[in-house]
Amino acid sequence: MSDTTHLLIPYAAAASEGAQQTLAGLSLPHLDRLLARLSPAGTSPGEETSLSTPHERALAQALGLPLEDGRTPWAAWHRHQQGQPTGGEAWAFITPCQWHVSTDHITLRDPDTLALDEAASRALLAIVAPWFAEDGISLHYDQPTRWLASGALFANLTTASLERVLLRDVRPWMPEPRAARTLHRLHSEMQMLLYTHAFNDERSARGLPVINAFWVHGTGPLPAPAPVPTTAPTVATMLRDAALHEDWRAWGLAWAALDAGPVADLLRMAESGAPVQLTLCGERNALGFHNAPRGLAQRIQGFFRPQRFMHLRNQL
Repeated sequence: MSDTTHLLIPYAAAASEGAQQTLAGLSLPHLDRLLARLSPAGTSPGEETSLSTPHERALAQALGLPLEDGRTPWAAWHRHQQGQPTGGEAWAFITPCQWHVSTDHITLRDPDTLALDEAASRALLAIVAPWFAEDGISLHYDQPTRWLASGALFANLTTASLERVLLRDVRPWMPEPRAARTLHRLHSEMQMLLYTHAFNDERSARGLPVINAFWVHGTGPLPAPAPVPTTAPTVATMLRDAALHEDWRAWGLAWAALDAGPVADLLRMAESGAPVQLTLCGERNALGFHNAPRGLAQRIQGFFRPQRFMHLRNQL
Protein backbone atom coordinates (compact mmCIF):
# COMPACT_ATOMS: atom_id res chain seq x y z
CA MET A 1 0.00 0.00 0.00
CA SER A 2 1.94 2.98 -1.25
CA ASP A 3 -0.32 5.44 0.62
CA THR A 4 0.28 3.84 4.04
CA THR A 5 1.52 6.24 6.70
CA HIS A 6 4.30 4.54 8.66
CA LEU A 7 5.57 5.89 12.01
CA LEU A 8 8.79 4.32 13.32
CA ILE A 9 9.70 4.99 16.96
CA PRO A 10 13.28 4.25 18.11
CA TYR A 11 14.12 3.89 21.82
CA ALA A 12 10.51 3.12 22.71
CA ALA A 13 11.70 1.00 25.65
CA ALA A 14 14.89 0.14 27.50
CA ALA A 15 15.87 -2.55 29.96
CA SER A 16 17.51 -0.29 32.53
CA GLU A 17 15.86 0.09 35.92
CA GLY A 18 15.43 3.81 35.40
CA ALA A 19 13.59 3.30 32.13
CA GLN A 20 11.35 0.63 33.62
CA GLN A 21 10.46 2.87 36.56
CA THR A 22 9.62 5.71 34.19
CA LEU A 23 7.46 3.45 32.03
CA ALA A 24 5.59 2.13 35.06
CA GLY A 25 4.30 5.62 35.83
CA LEU A 26 3.84 6.76 32.24
CA SER A 27 0.42 7.26 30.66
CA LEU A 28 0.34 6.91 26.87
CA PRO A 29 -3.39 6.95 26.09
CA HIS A 30 -3.12 7.58 22.35
CA LEU A 31 -0.59 4.79 21.90
CA ASP A 32 -2.79 2.32 23.77
CA ARG A 33 -5.85 3.30 21.74
CA LEU A 34 -3.83 2.98 18.54
CA LEU A 35 -2.44 -0.44 19.47
CA ALA A 36 -5.96 -1.65 20.27
CA ARG A 37 -6.94 -0.95 16.64
CA LEU A 38 -3.88 -2.53 15.03
CA SER A 39 -2.76 -6.06 14.26
CA PRO A 40 0.81 -7.42 14.56
CA ALA A 41 2.80 -7.03 11.37
CA GLY A 42 6.02 -8.90 12.08
CA THR A 43 9.06 -8.59 14.30
CA SER A 44 12.74 -7.94 13.77
CA PRO A 45 14.50 -9.91 16.52
CA GLY A 46 18.00 -9.16 17.72
CA GLU A 47 20.16 -8.77 20.81
CA GLU A 48 21.62 -5.88 22.79
CA THR A 49 24.94 -6.94 21.25
CA SER A 50 23.71 -6.77 17.64
CA LEU A 51 25.84 -4.32 15.67
CA SER A 52 22.79 -2.71 14.05
CA THR A 53 20.10 -1.17 16.22
CA PRO A 54 16.50 -2.42 15.91
CA HIS A 55 15.33 0.87 14.39
CA GLU A 56 18.10 0.72 11.79
CA ARG A 57 17.03 -2.81 10.85
CA ALA A 58 13.39 -1.75 10.61
CA LEU A 59 14.25 1.29 8.50
CA ALA A 60 16.53 -0.74 6.23
CA GLN A 61 13.77 -3.28 5.69
CA ALA A 62 11.28 -0.53 4.81
CA LEU A 63 13.74 1.00 2.34
CA GLY A 64 14.73 -2.31 0.74
CA LEU A 65 18.35 -2.12 1.91
CA PRO A 66 20.48 -5.12 2.97
CA LEU A 67 19.76 -6.36 6.48
CA GLU A 68 23.00 -8.18 7.35
CA ASP A 69 24.02 -7.15 10.86
CA GLY A 70 26.55 -4.31 10.75
CA ARG A 71 26.58 -4.14 6.96
CA THR A 72 23.66 -1.96 5.88
CA PRO A 73 25.20 0.54 3.42
CA TRP A 74 23.86 3.70 5.03
CA ALA A 75 26.66 5.92 3.72
CA ALA A 76 26.17 4.79 0.12
CA TRP A 77 22.40 5.20 0.50
CA HIS A 78 22.88 8.72 1.90
CA ARG A 79 25.05 9.69 -1.05
CA HIS A 80 22.53 8.18 -3.47
CA GLN A 81 19.71 10.14 -1.80
CA GLN A 82 21.72 13.33 -2.30
CA GLY A 83 21.76 12.65 -6.03
CA GLN A 84 25.49 11.90 -6.02
CA PRO A 85 26.96 8.87 -7.82
CA THR A 86 28.28 6.02 -5.72
CA GLY A 87 30.36 4.70 -8.62
CA GLY A 88 29.68 1.12 -7.60
CA GLU A 89 32.13 1.64 -4.72
CA ALA A 90 31.79 0.76 -1.07
CA TRP A 91 31.19 3.75 1.18
CA ALA A 92 31.25 4.44 4.90
CA PHE A 93 30.51 7.18 7.39
CA ILE A 94 33.50 8.47 9.37
CA THR A 95 32.61 10.31 12.57
CA PRO A 96 35.44 12.31 14.17
CA CYS A 97 35.13 11.95 17.92
CA GLN A 98 36.84 11.86 21.29
CA TRP A 99 37.77 8.66 23.05
CA HIS A 100 38.09 9.19 26.80
CA VAL A 101 40.61 6.69 28.16
CA SER A 102 40.37 5.58 31.79
CA THR A 103 41.85 2.62 33.63
CA ASP A 104 39.17 0.17 32.49
CA HIS A 105 37.19 1.91 29.74
CA ILE A 106 37.67 3.69 26.43
CA THR A 107 34.47 5.71 26.17
CA LEU A 108 33.25 7.31 22.96
CA ARG A 109 31.89 10.68 23.96
CA ASP A 110 28.92 12.21 22.17
CA PRO A 111 30.21 13.98 19.00
CA ASP A 112 27.45 16.56 19.41
CA THR A 113 29.29 17.89 22.49
CA LEU A 114 32.48 18.62 20.52
CA ALA A 115 31.35 22.07 19.30
CA LEU A 116 32.77 21.12 15.91
CA ASP A 117 31.56 23.54 13.24
CA GLU A 118 31.93 23.19 9.47
CA ALA A 119 35.15 25.20 9.24
CA ALA A 120 36.86 23.18 11.99
CA SER A 121 35.58 19.90 10.57
CA ARG A 122 36.89 20.72 7.10
CA ALA A 123 40.23 21.75 8.58
CA LEU A 124 40.47 18.46 10.46
CA LEU A 125 39.49 16.50 7.37
CA ALA A 126 42.30 18.18 5.41
CA ILE A 127 44.78 17.16 8.14
CA VAL A 128 43.84 13.48 8.21
CA ALA A 129 42.81 12.87 4.57
CA PRO A 130 46.38 12.17 3.31
CA TRP A 131 46.80 9.40 5.88
CA PHE A 132 43.57 7.75 4.78
CA ALA A 133 44.49 8.21 1.12
CA GLU A 134 47.64 6.11 1.62
CA ASP A 135 45.28 3.18 2.28
CA GLY A 136 43.07 3.89 -0.71
CA ILE A 137 40.38 5.71 1.30
CA SER A 138 38.96 8.95 -0.07
CA LEU A 139 37.32 11.32 2.43
CA HIS A 140 34.52 13.76 1.57
CA TYR A 141 32.92 16.37 3.82
CA ASP A 142 29.25 15.75 4.65
CA GLN A 143 28.48 17.52 7.94
CA PRO A 144 30.56 18.70 10.92
CA THR A 145 30.47 15.42 12.86
CA ARG A 146 30.22 13.06 9.88
CA TRP A 147 32.27 12.57 6.75
CA LEU A 148 31.79 10.22 3.82
CA ALA A 149 34.53 7.80 2.82
CA SER A 150 34.95 5.48 -0.13
CA GLY A 151 37.38 2.63 -0.59
CA ALA A 152 37.72 -1.10 -1.09
CA LEU A 153 38.26 -1.55 2.68
CA PHE A 154 34.55 -0.96 3.28
CA ALA A 155 33.25 -3.57 0.83
CA ASN A 156 33.07 -6.39 3.39
CA LEU A 157 33.74 -4.56 6.64
CA THR A 158 31.24 -5.17 9.44
CA THR A 159 30.87 -2.24 11.83
CA ALA A 160 28.77 -1.28 14.83
CA SER A 161 26.27 1.53 14.59
CA LEU A 162 27.47 4.77 16.16
CA GLU A 163 24.42 4.70 18.44
CA ARG A 164 25.48 1.30 19.79
CA VAL A 165 28.84 2.71 20.86
CA LEU A 166 27.91 6.21 21.95
CA LEU A 167 28.88 6.85 25.60
CA ARG A 168 30.02 3.22 25.95
CA ASP A 169 33.31 1.35 26.04
CA VAL A 170 34.37 1.04 22.40
CA ARG A 171 36.48 -2.09 22.80
CA PRO A 172 33.72 -4.74 22.52
CA TRP A 173 32.43 -2.97 19.40
CA MET A 174 35.66 -2.62 17.45
CA PRO A 175 35.86 -4.49 14.11
CA GLU A 176 37.56 -7.86 14.40
CA PRO A 177 41.33 -7.17 14.01
CA ARG A 178 42.05 -9.77 11.32
CA ALA A 179 39.31 -8.30 9.15
CA ALA A 180 40.31 -4.68 9.74
CA ARG A 181 44.08 -4.45 10.26
CA THR A 182 44.20 -1.29 8.16
CA LEU A 183 41.50 0.35 10.24
CA HIS A 184 43.20 -0.54 13.53
CA ARG A 185 46.48 0.89 12.26
CA LEU A 186 44.73 4.07 11.14
CA HIS A 187 43.24 4.45 14.62
CA SER A 188 46.71 4.29 16.13
CA GLU A 189 48.16 6.70 13.56
CA MET A 190 45.37 9.23 14.07
CA GLN A 191 45.81 9.14 17.83
CA MET A 192 49.53 9.83 17.50
CA LEU A 193 49.01 12.50 14.83
CA LEU A 194 46.35 14.42 16.74
CA TYR A 195 47.84 14.06 20.22
CA THR A 196 50.25 16.98 19.80
CA HIS A 197 48.78 18.60 16.69
CA ALA A 198 48.22 22.36 16.61
CA PHE A 199 44.58 21.70 15.72
CA ASN A 200 43.96 20.23 19.17
CA ASP A 201 46.29 22.68 20.91
CA GLU A 202 44.14 25.50 19.60
CA ARG A 203 40.96 23.74 20.73
CA SER A 204 42.37 23.13 24.20
CA ALA A 205 43.36 26.78 24.48
CA ARG A 206 39.72 27.70 23.79
CA GLY A 207 38.41 25.19 26.34
CA LEU A 208 37.02 22.87 23.66
CA PRO A 209 37.27 19.06 23.75
CA VAL A 210 40.14 17.58 21.77
CA ILE A 211 39.46 15.16 18.93
CA ASN A 212 41.59 12.04 19.06
CA ALA A 213 39.70 9.30 17.23
CA PHE A 214 37.05 8.40 14.68
CA TRP A 215 34.27 5.84 14.29
CA VAL A 216 33.46 4.00 11.07
CA HIS A 217 29.87 2.91 10.44
CA GLY A 218 27.27 2.40 7.71
CA THR A 219 29.64 0.47 5.45
CA GLY A 220 29.14 -1.30 2.15
CA PRO A 221 28.23 -0.83 -1.51
CA LEU A 222 24.72 0.10 -2.58
CA PRO A 223 22.86 -2.78 -4.28
CA ALA A 224 22.47 -2.48 -8.02
CA PRO A 225 19.96 -1.39 -9.01
CA ALA A 226 19.39 0.86 -6.01
CA PRO A 227 16.13 0.15 -4.15
CA VAL A 228 13.18 2.42 -4.88
CA PRO A 229 10.95 2.38 -1.77
CA THR A 230 7.32 3.31 -2.30
CA THR A 231 7.15 5.22 0.98
CA ALA A 232 9.74 5.88 3.65
CA PRO A 233 8.71 5.73 7.32
CA THR A 234 8.61 8.85 9.41
CA VAL A 235 11.25 8.27 12.07
CA ALA A 236 10.35 9.89 15.40
CA THR A 237 13.63 11.02 16.96
CA MET A 238 12.19 12.64 20.09
CA LEU A 239 13.30 9.86 22.45
CA ARG A 240 16.83 9.38 21.14
CA ASP A 241 19.00 11.84 23.05
CA ALA A 242 17.39 11.25 26.43
CA ALA A 243 17.64 7.47 26.02
CA LEU A 244 21.29 7.55 24.92
CA HIS A 245 22.19 9.79 27.87
CA GLU A 246 19.98 7.71 30.20
CA ASP A 247 18.07 10.80 31.27
CA TRP A 248 14.89 8.87 31.99
CA ARG A 249 12.93 11.82 33.32
CA ALA A 250 13.50 13.69 30.04
CA TRP A 251 12.75 10.47 28.16
CA GLY A 252 9.39 10.15 29.92
CA LEU A 253 8.52 13.75 29.07
CA ALA A 254 9.53 13.14 25.46
CA TRP A 255 7.34 10.02 25.35
CA ALA A 256 4.35 12.02 26.62
CA ALA A 257 4.95 14.66 23.92
CA LEU A 258 5.33 11.97 21.27
CA ASP A 259 2.07 10.36 22.38
CA ALA A 260 0.24 13.68 22.23
CA GLY A 261 1.73 14.56 18.85
CA PRO A 262 2.74 12.07 16.12
CA VAL A 263 1.07 9.07 17.81
CA ALA A 264 -2.20 10.97 18.25
CA ASP A 265 -2.01 12.02 14.59
CA LEU A 266 -1.56 8.39 13.51
CA LEU A 267 -4.49 7.35 15.72
CA ARG A 268 -6.75 9.91 14.05
CA MET A 269 -5.72 8.58 10.64
CA ALA A 270 -6.46 5.00 11.73
CA GLU A 271 -9.83 6.03 13.11
CA SER A 272 -10.69 7.65 9.79
CA GLY A 273 -9.97 4.37 7.99
CA ALA A 274 -6.65 5.36 6.44
CA PRO A 275 -3.98 2.63 6.22
CA VAL A 276 -1.33 3.12 8.90
CA GLN A 277 1.70 1.26 10.16
CA LEU A 278 3.52 1.56 13.47
CA THR A 279 6.95 0.16 14.37
CA LEU A 280 8.14 0.23 17.98
CA CYS A 281 11.86 -0.34 18.55
CA GLY A 282 13.80 -1.01 21.73
CA GLU A 283 17.34 -2.22 22.43
CA ARG A 284 16.84 -5.74 21.05
CA ASN A 285 13.75 -6.04 18.89
CA ALA A 286 11.40 -4.12 16.63
CA LEU A 287 7.65 -4.86 16.63
CA GLY A 288 5.46 -3.89 13.70
CA PHE A 289 1.71 -3.21 13.64
CA HIS A 290 -0.79 -2.24 10.95
CA ASN A 291 -4.51 -1.89 10.54
CA ALA A 292 -5.03 -4.89 8.28
CA PRO A 293 -8.48 -6.52 8.37
CA ARG A 294 -8.85 -8.80 11.39
CA GLY A 295 -10.92 -11.96 11.65
CA LEU A 296 -13.88 -12.28 13.98
CA ALA A 297 -11.90 -14.17 16.63
CA GLN A 298 -9.17 -11.51 16.58
CA ARG A 299 -11.74 -8.73 16.89
CA ILE A 300 -13.42 -10.42 19.86
CA GLN A 301 -10.07 -11.00 21.57
CA GLY A 302 -9.04 -7.43 20.85
CA PHE A 303 -12.27 -6.16 22.41
CA PHE A 304 -11.77 -8.05 25.67
CA ARG A 305 -7.94 -7.97 25.75
CA PRO A 306 -6.77 -5.00 23.69
CA GLN A 307 -3.05 -4.64 23.06
CA ARG A 308 -1.45 -2.15 25.41
CA PHE A 309 2.07 -0.83 25.45
CA MET A 310 2.66 -2.05 29.02
CA HIS A 311 2.16 -5.62 27.73
CA LEU A 312 4.54 -5.15 24.81
CA ARG A 313 7.41 -3.08 26.15
CA ASN A 314 9.40 -6.02 27.54
CA GLN A 315 9.37 -7.60 24.08
CA LEU A 316 11.43 -4.71 22.76
